[in-house]
Amino acid sequence: MNKDIENMLSQAFEYVEDGNYSNALKLYDSVLKQMPDNVGALIDKGVTLQNMGKFKLAIRSYDKALDISPNNLDALLNKGTALHSSQKYLEAIECYEAALKIDKKCTMALAYKGLSLGEMGKLQDAIMHFKKALSIDKHYDLASISKDIAQDLLKSIKEKKSKTR
Repeated sequence: MNKDIENMLSQAFEYVEDGNYSNALKLYDSVLKQMPDNVGALIDKGVTLQNMGKFKLAIRSYDKALDISPNNLDALLNKGTALHSSQKYLEAIECYEAALKIDKKCTMALAYKGLSLGEMGKLQDAIMHFKKALSIDKHYDLASISKDIAQDLLKSIKEKKSKTR
């Protein structure tokens, strides 16, 4: 990769860190004009679009990255989170399952799959995925917090059912 492209990607990252998404997108587009197959730039562009709430465009960017690199975990996980944010939980779960086929110990895919299952009301399954993520990394906060929330929800649902009997 030439020095100009490296500098543009570095500057784009700085812009994203500062919340200056439109300038970051201009740089990602410049990089992609010169190197349309730059998977990192496609994923980073997707993340930037996702930060802006432009989920469809973000997903399109992740799909381009996945066309080039079908087993790219970052692209799969990010696409899953964009789908989740769009309330397309089943499609998000497909991304997480694809990630888990590549790396069955991917704690992020397990936890995110748990989040999507939880949104679908499948709390038992969600808790199982959070526990699985925690069995791999016991310090994984997202899984730990989400598991506690799901267990509390499940408990309150059971309590409501027992009160209505």
